[in-house]
Amino acid sequence: MAAPTKYLERPIPSISLADFDSRIDEITQQLCSAAEDVGFFCVSDHGIPLSSIDDMFAWSSRFFSLPDPLKATVSFSNNAGWEKNAQVRPSTGAADRKESYQMQFGANMDGKWLPDATLPGFQTSALQFMHQVQAVSERLMTCFARGLGFDDNYFVRAHDVSRPESQTVCRLLHYFEVPANPGEVWHRAGAHTDWDLLTLLFQKEGQSGLEICPGREVSTSFGHGDTWTKVEPSAGQIICNIGDLLMSWSDDRFKSTFHRVKAPTEPGDYHGERYSIAFFNQPCHDALIQGPRKKYPLVTGAEFTKNAMDLYYSKTLEKQKRQLLEESSTSVPVRI
Repeated sequence: MAAPTKYLERPIPSISLADFDSRIDEITQQLCSAAEDVGFFCVSDHGIPLSSIDDMFAWSSRFFSLPDPLKATVSFSNNAGWEKNAQVRPSTGAADRKESYQMQFGANMDGKWLPDATLPGFQTSALQFMHQVQAVSERLMTCFARGLGFDDNYFVRAHDVSRPESQTVCRLLHYFEVPANPGEVWHRAGAHTDWDLLTLLFQKEGQSGLEICPGREVSTSFGHGDTWTKVEPSAGQIICNIGDLLMSWSDDRFKSTFHRVKAPTEPGDYHGERYSIAFFNQPCHDALIQGPRKKYPLVTGAEFTKNAMDLYYSKTLEKQKRQLLEESSTSVPVRI
């Protein structure tokens, strides 16, 4: 039986973007402090109406309510499309119990949208929402560029979603209801870091499960501690976390924090369906990436993404091999 999770109350910085142009220096200081100390922060007064967020969650519910064979007509490939029970985390060696639909901008989505007759208005509404979130991202990127001594548009140019080289994605997520007594270990989203520059996450109030584990010091490390902090959803707020890319690009000044969506195992945990929307700011393929102190070699956006994925999947295979060895050395099957 797994040991109970150790929890520690940590303050999650909350940063208002109100009066952004006149407060940009103050906001930059707050964002950089949060990125250095925790790697996670909450953004309010961001300009996206709560009605727009609620509408996107309603579209997400409609999409995931469609039959699996229909969703499979836009199955995942080339970083876009639908997948189910397919993402295996190195931390668990098992698939997350969820489905997702990943959307990109422009021609990158050719063949990955359902016909409008199937889900009328979905594509238009999704792209409108994505552009709203991109606008918030660009404000945050401007501040982080300033904090690192780059020109204001440095990160914005590197994440220009109007270019065919864009890799930025928006992912709709649907975690399945967890049985009261599942009879096996159940993973919603195993502990991981994101490999993008910055993630903007929308959660539905009352659907808890997100937890963070700060303490990672360099972007090349893969381990994490064992003391977690719950991040409760709040309507209208955006939870943001630093990704491996910004940690590397800042020469490890800003922290990419391990996080997970924990399956319920303790009294009070949420067992029901869980919906969230994650917006991953990923660099254009040809963006040149190197921090101000040049701690790491110069790479392109495409090279950084490939290196991150290679590391991720190599760790996943290592975890699965260890589990197979453990299973073969015991008389009681290990269920994952």
